[in-house]
Amino acid sequence: MVRSAVRVMQGLALATPVFFLFGQVPTAADAVSVPLGLLPIVWPSDNPYSPEKAELGRLLFFDKRLSADGSLSCASCHVPQHAFAEPTEVSTGIRGQKGTRNAPTVLNRAYSMAQFWDGRAATLEEQAKGPIANPIEMGNTHEACVNNLKGVPGYRALFARAFGTEDVIIDRIAKAVATFERTLLSGNSPYDRYKAGDKKALTPAQARGFKIFNKTKCDKCHEGPNFTSNKFHNLGVGIDKPNPDLGRYEITKDPRDWGAFKTPTLREIVFSSPYMHDGSQKTLDDVIEFYDKGGTYNKNLDPDIKPLKLT
Repeated sequence: MVRSAVRVMQGLALATPVFFLFGQVPTAADAVSVPLGLLPIVWPSDNPYSPEKAELGRLLFFDKRLSADGSLSCASCHVPQHAFAEPTEVSTGIRGQKGTRNAPTVLNRAYSMAQFWDGRAATLEEQAKGPIANPIEMGNTHEACVNNLKGVPGYRALFARAFGTEDVIIDRIAKAVATFERTLLSGNSPYDRYKAGDKKALTPAQARGFKIFNKTKCDKCHEGPNFTSNKFHNLGVGIDKPNPDLGRYEITKDPRDWGAFKTPTLREIVFSSPYMHDGSQKTLDDVIEFYDKGGTYNKNLDPDIKPLKLT
């Protein structure tokens, strides 16, 4: 097993989400300024950036009053110290209920297309609404969530600054949270500096791992500045369980999507273990071993998933 492959994944990822970890909410000028290696953010025409909206979204992201019993916030599963991902195999919702999937990182969601592992939400705004009303996650209703926030005088003032009036509605909650999430960026990693011309930015082991990463075609799915094609693939993860999670197929009912899940970003991956949609791979070594054996065979295994025969 080639541990250089693990080291380069760490080099690819290790960077600072520039806007959040230093406690900054970007200004209007910052809204189009991104760290080295990333592309400009394309803000939705129906939800343009404003610092007031981003600040409101930040407060909502960490507010447990969005949940039915006041026990969970967005940050409960998307933990800042774990690259806004989750350090457990699957999510735990209100009343200790267990989900079936690991919460993916929120970092660089500005560059993502369909949201969730199965792509069931077309936008970040749509995604933000989902956990609030999910009975296993926050267990609330949109109406009850809105009523909770309406009772907080400070929020009414913040909504007025962000949207022009004090009206608290679920669409505004979602727009504010999505705006904040689009400011959570990870770039300017050793890899980005290496690609920009600093050939000493990667260690020799990481540089060797980068060559293996490309030679074994890891970059076919983990491509581009955010190391994801945003497409769905069947690797066979969990498919051998008695009642396997069928992923994208449950949304589209297309046989080609049977057992397929969205390719995640590799940004900050060193902090976001465990891995895969079910958190079944504990370490990056485990991930490489899984790919090295060619995934788990099944009727819809992606044709690009083959034994790598790493030494």
